[in-house]
Amino acid sequence: MDIKAVRAEFPILHQEVNGHPLIYLDSSATSQKPVKVIEKLDEYYRQYNSNVHRGVHTLGTKATDEYEGAREKVRRFINASSTQEVIFTRGTTTAINTVAASYGRANFSEGDEIVITPMEHHSNIIPWQQIAKETGATLKYMPLQPDGTISLDDARDTITDQTKMVAIMHVSNVLGTINPVKEIAAIAHQHDALMLVDGAQSVPHMSIDVQDLDADFYAFSGHKMCGPTGIGVLYGKKSLLNAMEPVEFGGEMIDFVNLYDSTWKELPWKFEGGTPIIAGAVGLGAAIDFLSDIGLDEIQAHEHKLATYAQEQMQKVEGMTIYGPKERAGLVTFNLDDVHPHDLATVLDSEGIAVRAGHHCAQPLMKWLEVSATARASFYLYNTEEEIDRLVEGLQTTKEYFGDVF
Repeated sequence: MDIKAVRAEFPILHQEVNGHPLIYLDSSATSQKPVKVIEKLDEYYRQYNSNVHRGVHTLGTKATDEYEGAREKVRRFINASSTQEVIFTRGTTTAINTVAASYGRANFSEGDEIVITPMEHHSNIIPWQQIAKETGATLKYMPLQPDGTISLDDARDTITDQTKMVAIMHVSNVLGTINPVKEIAAIAHQHDALMLVDGAQSVPHMSIDVQDLDADFYAFSGHKMCGPTGIGVLYGKKSLLNAMEPVEFGGEMIDFVNLYDSTWKELPWKFEGGTPIIAGAVGLGAAIDFLSDIGLDEIQAHEHKLATYAQEQMQKVEGMTIYGPKERAGLVTFNLDDVHPHDLATVLDSEGIAVRAGHHCAQPLMKWLEVSATARASFYLYNTEEEIDRLVEGLQTTKEYFGDVF
């Protein structure tokens, strides 16, 4: 991968922040956008802005073709068997909520179990908490190993014949743990349970084959994979989606409306009520083209190299604590002595270095780590080892500054 050529595609990276060249290390929160995506959004609004599926005029036809063309790009990108299995949503959160509300409300009852882990993002905890309260189901947590990984033995012990849903993130947004979701899905299916995978941190960074993983549902967001904000995807097996009721009602998703009853369109449109996220889908299609041209295997290898290098260099800083397993996805979450992560991030920002600080929407995991917050540097295809060197220099500056203060 030609890193200089890749970086040239991202206009936002070529600026100074607080008098220093920008070093953006917060791609786990949201990735930057390449020219190809920005220009595609501009093209839609300038040339064929129109609603989809409704008009027969030229602009409406073009918009519909681009919108449904993006759905086909998603299908190929994750190897779904049909575009009927690809539902456009506002993002991972909406996708998970859709499954919890639609499938959970109809199929869970007292005595049933929903299995998740303490490492989950809040968007894969709260929907299950709420549906458990509503249906009487039990929310059950699979334990973590000391390094923040999942043991398949623990998975076998936790998932039982009472389990109806297993919902696990593919990659931890805090620890970088890459979970064995294929193996866990097999265990779930042995007990006739379903498997939902939160793919927000995996789809942007590695090749995903939902059929090979045998996930029943798979959710991800466009903005973390070089696409626009406000667009995401729920993949679901066709048989399951066909049996589920929509959770939003209105225009676009209906077939016939009578005074006292209505019927729904076929998949995927019955889950896409109202005017859909047309520009977002078109932009997501452009992002998929961009990532596919580079190659997800190359992107993953580049990020693995950066994560390994970052751990090696950051551990040289006295007082550094790094959380998570040695083998991980492209991020490093850490704390530095008694410096609060927010203070650390503020000092780094003064050096033009953008990192994330806080609980990362994972408060149960913070409790498990026995910390209130952490800092996180997350890498993507446009980051370099030189930027990690700058990060380490910034950490040394932070340590010296707070050493003088205290």
